[in-house]
Amino acid sequence: MFARIVECTAKQEKGQELNNSIRNEIMPILKAQPGFLDEIILVSNTKADQVVAISLWNTADDATRYDREQFPQIVSKLQPLLKSRPRVKTFNVESSTLHKVTTAPAA
Repeated sequence: MFARIVECTAKQEKGQELNNSIRNEIMPILKAQPGFLDEIILVSNTKADQVVAISLWNTADDATRYDREQFPQIVSKLQPLLKSRPRVKTFNVESSTLHKVTTAPAA
């Protein structure tokens, strides 16, 4: 399993609108992508303009395909709500209790 973490900062007073756009417009696009497993959206409890979206994918290739084919249009769609370009980080998922993932330790 593979994870993409996208950190966004909304323009002032646009945090809730950004969250709604992700949930209502972006989630359906994600759900249609090959290899997509789940999306977790986090909104800071102290700074409503800070949103983190964690997407989980079957493989790094699935996430890379999405990043190349869909993500630029998504950023463009969200641009009016964003203070700056989203920061993207990627990770291998080593374990998840929710998704019942465990990676064997390296020998």
